[in-house]
Amino acid sequence: MMWKQSENNILVVGHRGVKAFYPENTMLSFRKAIELGVDGLEMDINMTKDGHLVVIHDNTVDRTTNGTGKVADFNMSEIKELDAGSHFSPEYAGERIPAFEEFLELVKNKKLLLNVEIKDYRTCVIDKTIKILEEYKLTDTYVITCFDANVTTYAHKKYGVKTQGFPRWLVKNYNEESNSHYYSVGIGMKDLTRELCDKYKELNIDPWCWCPDDEENVLRAIECGSTLVTVNNPIPALTILKAKNLHQ
Repeated sequence: MMWKQSENNILVVGHRGVKAFYPENTMLSFRKAIELGVDGLEMDINMTKDGHLVVIHDNTVDRTTNGTGKVADFNMSEIKELDAGSHFSPEYAGERIPAFEEFLELVKNKKLLLNVEIKDYRTCVIDKTIKILEEYKLTDTYVITCFDANVTTYAHKKYGVKTQGFPRWLVKNYNEESNSHYYSVGIGMKDLTRELCDKYKELNIDPWCWCPDDEENVLRAIECGSTLVTVNNPIPALTILKAKNLHQ
C-alpha cells in the first residue's frame, strides 16, 4: 500500500495506538486502534543492550513502566519483565513493552500505513529497523520518522525509504539539505497553518499534522490542508472525515 496524498482522502493514524484510552505503545493499544478503523499506526523504536528493537517512546523506561533506567541498559529478557500498563491504569497491569517483531506480526497482513519513529539515533538502529521491515515485506507501507535530520537523511540516502521530518525549529541537525530527503513533515497543531501546509506542498512534501483530538482541531486540520492526521483519539477524526466524505 502506498501513502496517498490528497485533501480528498485524509488518512487517520493512531498515535502510539489509542494513547488517549490505553497504555501507549502496547499491543492492546495497537489492537484497539485497528478495531476503530485507523489507516495506520505510529510507534517508537529503541534498542536493548543485547540488540533487540523494542516499541517504547522514551529512551528510559521510567515514565511508562514500573522500572527505572535506560532502555539501552536492559537485555530483552529484562525489558519483558516490566509492567507497561499500570502507569496508565491498574486495569491494564501486565501489559508489556512489545518487541518490534511482535508489532509487525500484528500488522503484517492488515494493509496499514506504519509511521516508525526512531528514538535511538544510532545508525545500527536505523539499519536494523529497515532490515526487519523489509524482511516482513512491508516495502512502501512505512515512513521512517525522526526529530534528528541526520537520521532521516541517512535512511533516505542509504535505503531510499520514505521519511518524515518536522519543521526546522523542532529538528536537531537540520540543514539546507534536510528537506530534500523528506517525504512528509509532521506539524504540531500549535504550528499548523494553511500557509505552512502550502509551503510544504510547493516543495513536494506532504503536510501531516499531530494531534487533532477534538472536533475543533480536526476541522482546523482539514481547513489548513493537512493530508494525514496522527491522533491520540481517532474517534473525532474518523467521525468528521467520514461525514464529510474525506475518509474512505
